[in-house]
Amino acid sequence: MIEAPKGTYDVLPDEQQRRAQLERQAHRILGGAGYRRIETPVFEATELFSRGVGESSDIVQKEMYTFTDAGGRSLTLRPEGTASVARAYIEHGMHKQASPVKLWYLSSFFRAEAPQKGRQRQFWQVGAELIGTPEPEADAELIILQAELLEAMGVAHTQLNLGSLGTPETRAEYREELAAYLRAHVDDLPKEVTARIDINPLRAFDVRGAEQVMANAPKLIDRLNAEDKEHFEIVKHLLDSAGLKYHLDPTLVRGLDYYTRTVFEFSSEALGAQSGVGGGGRYDGLIEQIGGKPTPASGWAAGIERILLAAGAQPTATEPVDIYVVAVTGNQAPPERHLEIGTTAFELASEARRAGLSAQLELTRRSVKAALKHADRIAARYVALVTNEGTSLKDMDSGEQRELASPADAVAEVLRTHRS
Repeated sequence: MIEAPKGTYDVLPDEQQRRAQLERQAHRILGGAGYRRIETPVFEATELFSRGVGESSDIVQKEMYTFTDAGGRSLTLRPEGTASVARAYIEHGMHKQASPVKLWYLSSFFRAEAPQKGRQRQFWQVGAELIGTPEPEADAELIILQAELLEAMGVAHTQLNLGSLGTPETRAEYREELAAYLRAHVDDLPKEVTARIDINPLRAFDVRGAEQVMANAPKLIDRLNAEDKEHFEIVKHLLDSAGLKYHLDPTLVRGLDYYTRTVFEFSSEALGAQSGVGGGGRYDGLIEQIGGKPTPASGWAAGIERILLAAGAQPTATEPVDIYVVAVTGNQAPPERHLEIGTTAFELASEARRAGLSAQLELTRRSVKAALKHADRIAARYVALVTNEGTSLKDMDSGEQRELASPADAVAEVLRTHRS
């Protein structure tokens, strides 16, 4: 038997309903706030991620699916959404639109990392990007929108972790200070940290086994300049005014190099050790890094699988079936009538769909008894029985069954009850 590659998975029909519910909530919450949906290609030029996400990030160094196509071009399956949206913003001249440009997406992404709970090598994310304003209100709006989405999906026991990375200049000075501290404690640090002191010392805060040394390390949040501090204070004030609680985390660095100033992450106890559900922050330099004009921006992404895991089992409404059409071609009907009865049932189901009804056609030649049992299983409101003698309509709620003058009357009757 051929199985799906490790780290990928099938989204089965029974799981689609909750995903569709999440998509509807994203459309309601993000669309209601003025964000428009965008979809970018599954693969992009590798340079987009090496320049945008950062050569020193784990994603670029270890986790990208990169290949060379027949034309000799280096392409990469998208490992995240922000760089692709930024590329689309530049390529399609969105800077000419009124600012800010608000976009959201729900797409699949790929990372060559060890599969874990709620994160496979192919995974789905919902994300939002707000491009064209440096104001702290943009950061606060995005954080609140992610909180609203998680709440709408029933994600329990969430915590918002909040921090600031300052400007690239501030961070560059801090990197040197932190690197010097790490070199002074090199004998007490894991090899994963010591091997990358000169590449990305900030990632030391995320490495297991380095906690004791990093507890006394200098913190970037204590090195912010006056403007960065003011920006961060306004973000906190706005979250306070909205009643959204948060935990200040001076070690929050995120896994992408393009972040500046505000960074945040939502976690949930329901996920155990790998508790991150989603997060993001400001990335004022990204668009310029990949060839655009200097453009301030903020954004976030949240894992679909992690949201659904953290939400746990949730009741979902059954998709309504307005009418279930059954062709009754038992022994009582002559053979020449079987095709005629089946055609009438087929046309009746088609007419019901054209009228805007949810209609299913019996396709396995069930007996009437078995068909009615199946109608209960799919929660059909009405059952149309097309027989050699004519067509009858059964109300599955009341049990009443009436003979109709013509098959077309079934559609009219169901539409009448819809309007009443």
